[in-house]
Amino acid sequence: MTVRWEAFLDQVTERGEYGSRREAERAARVVLALLGAHLVGEVRAQLAARLPEGFALILLNPLQSAEPLSPERFVRATAAWIEGATEQTAAWDVSAVLSTVADAAGEDLLGQILLQLPAGYDLLFGRPQPT
Repeated sequence: MTVRWEAFLDQVTERGEYGSRREAERAARVVLALLGAHLVGEVRAQLAARLPEGFALILLNPLQSAEPLSPERFVRATAAWIEGATEQTAAWDVSAVLSTVADAAGEDLLGQILLQLPAGYDLLFGRPQPT
């Protein structure tokens, strides 16, 4: 089931404690563009189908990545794309967006997503996996 744009942004805004939806939308756009570069095939398509259309298009037309980024480099890349961000604020942005994505994806799809990502992304999604 697809999440509505407003509901998705409301969750990101609340989790990120943003002062406006505009800030939440900026974070969501950057994080989803970076995430899309790491997902392929049916998994990316299934996740896109559960996101609001505007965010689905960003996920399906990602920023280019030459190699999978470790969780730490993913946060650094997010900081580089958000004007005025630091690694600390970018970690907050990533957490707000990816925990909302995890809710939209559901546990089964999230498990498939995590299989395509380097180790440690479970923490970015707010869903620590047993080791």
